[in-house]
Amino acid sequence: MMLATRYLGLDLRNPLVASASPLNAELDNIRRLEDAGIGAVVLPSVFEEQLVEDEERLERLISTGIDSVAEAASYLPAARDYGVGTDRYLDLIARARRAVGVPVIASLNGVTDHGWIGYARDMESAGAQAIELNVFWIPTDLSLSGRDVEERVVDILASVKAAVSIPVAIKLSPYFSAIGHMARRLDAAGADGLVLFNRFYQPDIDLAAMRLSPDLKLSHATEIRLPLLWIGVLHGQVRASLAATSGVQGADEVIKYVLAGADAVMTTAALLRHGIAHATTMVTGLGRWLEARGFASVADARGRLSRRHVANPEAFERGNYIRILQSHGH
Repeated sequence: MMLATRYLGLDLRNPLVASASPLNAELDNIRRLEDAGIGAVVLPSVFEEQLVEDEERLERLISTGIDSVAEAASYLPAARDYGVGTDRYLDLIARARRAVGVPVIASLNGVTDHGWIGYARDMESAGAQAIELNVFWIPTDLSLSGRDVEERVVDILASVKAAVSIPVAIKLSPYFSAIGHMARRLDAAGADGLVLFNRFYQPDIDLAAMRLSPDLKLSHATEIRLPLLWIGVLHGQVRASLAATSGVQGADEVIKYVLAGADAVMTTAALLRHGIAHATTMVTGLGRWLEARGFASVADARGRLSRRHVANPEAFERGNYIRILQSHGH
């Protein structure tokens, strides 16, 4: 059974990818993920705020007291030349590349198109084989239009693409007013991959303390539906690779995403819930299902139930919605 796939132009032994999480911050875990059969690893995100804070801290240290000696400033390197906390991330990239044979993908989380783009070049130099951009941004400024929000995301992608030569994927929010159009814009702007979808972590309210409370809940299989729909719609309509994320708990979700058209299927929740060894169960389950159905490879099954290949494309549209509501309870 051929489980191999291509994602971002990279050869993966199978579609299952360990998505960005603290689990992947430890080299031993990355080795264990490879041993368990994972196809690629996305390292935890470096946040724009971390990079800005590091540089601002260094600028303060550099500027303190140097005015007393005129020549002193000329002997001090630029802030970016100093070893800072984020250098540990670059070291993790380098060590992971040496330690495992599966692709190692770095992750950048930011909301602007300046200040931190140079770090993408550092990631490439450290050995990252691709970069995943996670634009986690909730536009609470009510004066911003939908076009303003879209332009910022496209600008961020374009800036990173201009800075590096390795593939760049972008993790999309599901909240654009026209997701398909936005996907095509990013595709035209050079995105090598689209990851559907970014899972926003909204605050809850602690009634006893009368304050906002950050609350992280791992995803469940029911959350597969929205990315499944849009991967099915976008398959064959964009040049970029398609990666699915959210709701992946076992082999069933991996299979469904592949049938919809995913090139890669990402998970964190399943590995945190069941342990790294669960990756083996998921990959084995995918292979067994494909074999039982007579598919010779993942490529043979990919997109079989995408919008462009199903007998009734209305299943992705309003017709199916109406039928579901009319049949409920009958």
